[in-house]
Amino acid sequence: MREYYPLLIAGAVIGTFAAAFILAYALMKDKKEAIGFDRNMKDGEITKRLLKYAKPYYKSFLLVFFIMLVSIAYDIASPLIIGSITDVLKTNFEMRELFTRIGIYISILIVSLTCQYFQAIILQRTGQRIISSLRYDTFEHIEKLSHQQFSEIPVGKLVTRVTNDTNAVSMMFTNIFVNLAKNSLVIIGILIAMFILNLELTLMVLCFVPFIVIFTLIFRKFSRKAYRRVKDGTTDINTFLSENLSGMKIIRVFDRKKQKMKEFDEKNDELGAAKRRQIFVFGIFRPTIYMLYISSVLALLYLSGRGYINGTSFMGQVITSATLVEFYMYIQKFFNPIQSLAEQFNWLQSAFASAEKIFTVLDIKPEVVDRPGAVDIGEVKGEIEFDHVWFAYKDENWILKDLSFKVEAKQTVALVGPTGAGKTTILSLLCRNYDIQKGRILIDGVDIRNYTISSLRRQFGQMLQTVFLFSGTIKSNIVLREEGITDEEIWDACKYVNADKFISRLSDGLDHEVREFGNNFSAGQRQLISFARTVLYKPKIMILDEATANIDTETEQLIQDSLEKMMNIGTMLVVAHRLSTIQHADNIIVLQGGQIAEQGTHDQLLAARGKYYNLYTLQHRRQQLMQ
Repeated sequence: MREYYPLLIAGAVIGTFAAAFILAYALMKDKKEAIGFDRNMKDGEITKRLLKYAKPYYKSFLLVFFIMLVSIAYDIASPLIIGSITDVLKTNFEMRELFTRIGIYISILIVSLTCQYFQAIILQRTGQRIISSLRYDTFEHIEKLSHQQFSEIPVGKLVTRVTNDTNAVSMMFTNIFVNLAKNSLVIIGILIAMFILNLELTLMVLCFVPFIVIFTLIFRKFSRKAYRRVKDGTTDINTFLSENLSGMKIIRVFDRKKQKMKEFDEKNDELGAAKRRQIFVFGIFRPTIYMLYISSVLALLYLSGRGYINGTSFMGQVITSATLVEFYMYIQKFFNPIQSLAEQFNWLQSAFASAEKIFTVLDIKPEVVDRPGAVDIGEVKGEIEFDHVWFAYKDENWILKDLSFKVEAKQTVALVGPTGAGKTTILSLLCRNYDIQKGRILIDGVDIRNYTISSLRRQFGQMLQTVFLFSGTIKSNIVLREEGITDEEIWDACKYVNADKFISRLSDGLDHEVREFGNNFSAGQRQLISFARTVLYKPKIMILDEATANIDTETEQLIQDSLEKMMNIGTMLVVAHRLSTIQHADNIIVLQGGQIAEQGTHDQLLAARGKYYNLYTLQHRRQQLMQ
């Protein structure tokens, strides 16, 4: 047996250094990888950014660390206690001594379990706070994105980032990081104990280390790819569902259920295939580690058996039955953390893949931001001026071309023209939903880019063709959950815009339930609710974008009455295809191809017999034919 001693030493030394070299090379290689925008972000970069969220809670993690050290003591001490019990049973022992050692073992076990309980409680509370902060930052950042960016990013993808992905990351703080640290300390502690017990058997265990490291790194590489595919597949499914559930009416109207079901099956199959690849990678790693564990146990039994028969090992160390039992338990505890790395790597790759997706969203720079030195707008009169404005949504496909006009405070100005003339674009630019490429937009003579975006938008009351109502009540949709507004003020706003006429007929009035998108109200009722929440805040500038489209005649009369009242509140910009609704406007601007074709009052434009006259005559004839 002695002739194998140099080989055993060489194998242990070479194995240890090989494992260290492989691990160091993998880390160096990882640092050289380029950071991708959508994926392939470095693990180190992800970890660094995640730890920023954990930094405020470092005291909780320190407490967990000290509790963890106590529970680790059980893992290291328990084999020694069991070994001592084995020695006691071989001799003429007293029951009191046996019970004493069993009592010590049970006491350490109870302390370890208690520590694990408090460790789990502290980690869960801390982890949820961290994830709450991450989820809040993600949602807050999404709110800062421009309209253009929202049009480019599917809603389902953003929902997945805020919900599914943050939940996956929570495992990193509540389980993975601490268990990785614990398992590392357990492995180190067990190795130290094994070296003290028997050098020969410890060297034998070290011969298996390089294989463990190699298989772990291979698993890490393939599992990361597998998890990225799973995350991409989950995002595609959520995006598809979000879009198609919102458009279910269209799907039914055009009877596209079979086609949509086929598309869903394809995406579902892709996600299933990604899941199977992930399970396959995971299914190979754990049995491989288990095979190494069995091999080390067999080697232990062989070496210790030879040493036990001979009385001593070839290094002169005594091998007893207690040594065999202790080493068997230590090898089991040495490989258990390594085997659990399969699950921890499983969750770690999931968390890293999710964190990568979240940080991809957080790295998107909002296109419309406050200028350095921007100030709050304060009180405004409502004077608006477009000064040689050029704007294009993409490249140089100009929607507005050198557009200039002025709106005096308290004036009502209507924008008319064919589809694509730039009417709605003008309203969006005024609120800085987009930024112009050339020229200036001024309010009270000051460039709107010199104001903070939040203070600027508070000056506007917007009433759009498509009204969005949130789930809740009529009251919550009018006040938009801002506290300090009384029911009396809400009712005054409702009466001002004639919304009280249908709200008062409801059994629970302002507390009546509003379902998703306000689907339990007619288009006209939704519009009146939007009018009420607009006038409640008494904006200095009001915007109406096709607010009277698709409204029944009776409701239109109520809305027209409301509009006449609202003209007294402040400056009003109106986009309308029904020219009959803007006859009393102070100025009517006719747009054509992003430029002003003509402007004036209703009577002036009719007398000029230009584009407005043609539009008005055409609509008047259509109304006569319909009658």
